[in-house]
Amino acid sequence: MIKKIISGLFIVWYLLPANTILAYTHADTLRGSNGRGRAWWNVLHYDLQLSIDTVNRSIAGTNMILFSVTSAPTDSMQIDLQEPLVLDSVILQGSPDNPKEQTLPIIREGNVWWVTHSFSKLKTGNIYSVMAWYHGKPREAVRPPWDGGFSWTHDSNGKLWLAVSCQGLGASVWWPCKDAQWDEPDSGMVTRFFIPGYFAIGNGKSLNVDSSAVPGKRPSISGWEVKNPINAYDVTFYIGDYVHWHDTLMGEKGKLDLDYWVLRYNEERARKQFAVVKEMIHCYEYWLGPYPFYEDGYKLVEAPYLGMEHQSAIAYGNGYRMGYMGGDRSMTGIGKLFDYIIIHESAHEWFGNNITAKDMADNWIQEGITTYTESLFAECMLGKDKGQKYCRGAWYNIQNDRPVVARYGVNEEGSGDIYEKGSAIMHMIRVLTNDDERFRLMLRGLTQQFYHKTTTTKEVEDYIAKQTGQDLSAFFDQYLRTVNVPDFEYAIKDNELSYRFTNVVKNFSLPLTITSGEISANIKATTEWQKIKWKGGYNIKFSKDFLIDVK
Repeated sequence: MIKKIISGLFIVWYLLPANTILAYTHADTLRGSNGRGRAWWNVLHYDLQLSIDTVNRSIAGTNMILFSVTSAPTDSMQIDLQEPLVLDSVILQGSPDNPKEQTLPIIREGNVWWVTHSFSKLKTGNIYSVMAWYHGKPREAVRPPWDGGFSWTHDSNGKLWLAVSCQGLGASVWWPCKDAQWDEPDSGMVTRFFIPGYFAIGNGKSLNVDSSAVPGKRPSISGWEVKNPINAYDVTFYIGDYVHWHDTLMGEKGKLDLDYWVLRYNEERARKQFAVVKEMIHCYEYWLGPYPFYEDGYKLVEAPYLGMEHQSAIAYGNGYRMGYMGGDRSMTGIGKLFDYIIIHESAHEWFGNNITAKDMADNWIQEGITTYTESLFAECMLGKDKGQKYCRGAWYNIQNDRPVVARYGVNEEGSGDIYEKGSAIMHMIRVLTNDDERFRLMLRGLTQQFYHKTTTTKEVEDYIAKQTGQDLSAFFDQYLRTVNVPDFEYAIKDNELSYRFTNVVKNFSLPLTITSGEISANIKATTEWQKIKWKGGYNIKFSKDFLIDVK
């Protein structure tokens, strides 16, 4: 997702003081933890069918949930569906060891529906399915995509323009599912939308479903299939007066389908603005490895909100402007040389959609590394110096209000610093590695090691440390788990430079280059005072590549 910034002033939205104590409810725990109604089953496939009443702004539908039993079942299954939507019924469908179809008892607890049944009769290792029927008026978006839901809007010609966004809020705001980042459907998902007179664009590739279309008119049912695992919050649809064009790209894994859907009157502008897509994908494939969803293709779809990383159906709403809503988040001028939304949201296909944090507390994995990839694109386009300048420039957004890694199990995302501080972490690791090819292979290795998987900060830390050959434990603790910026203290006396770090965790250290005119020195600063001979005087410059305060 994109970071929320007040337009014009570019002030970060996250203003909680560092010592703020956040309270968590029982509902937070139900949503954020792998509790007794979730732990025993694994989602294999979803088949979502949805009817949308555009007059009454209501929906009704079904979701078939195919699942495997991974451990001894409990007496309940947790299905998430947020108020005011209503789960009408849940049917356990027939299976070889359980041939009789059964309607199961359901009980609502806020945004959770407990399906009560003697699930203990289900056999560990076997596969079953339930059909969930539901209806209601879905939540309308307040300020999408950050405060999401359904965006019931109209284009400039007064025609219906409808889309959904739900990261953070959760997919259960519009369809019943296991609303947890760690459990993606292993075998993908099918979505079918029934909206008389309209065609819905969804994730993946079209099934060309048309069961009740009138000749010469748009189909009444539009179907889409994702063959790969998908985050629940990435599932989406778009309805509007769209035009479409198709293209292909020869990438690392062969031919990749590229599809573009934009409002009819924006086609000329869009063709010009979206021409960067091929250059961008080639750049990201070089740095990050093959595009992760060749089977599902790549789509860029104009949306009635700023943007979102909907897998294989990226939402675009930057108004065909360069930069972030026409501005530059890095304050370097470099950010206005490319369209931020295309570059940032598309990079999420690698980090966020391909690799997903199991718990929202670790969302820096997807947001921080994705933010860093913006500078990699700038590097592909303008060279390494400009790319790194762009990266460092955006650090002024860092607030150090709360730790980057949040509390686990309570559906909490860390500070807004997951973006720029996460990016700074990756930049500093590149500098510490001091070998661009090794760093590039580490990034590509990440996308393969955790290909189509959910993961944790600990797993990512361990992988990066192993591949770069460095002990980064104190480094990660400092920048991910504290709000403290390392203080580099120094003093000069009698041609001697004394220095150390304070405000840091135990065993923290960084290599720094200090210069004065033509004199320079490479040092490794720790928490202990150290001294070197120094004849460079008092006008000292320090490396800009580390997030530190010099005192």
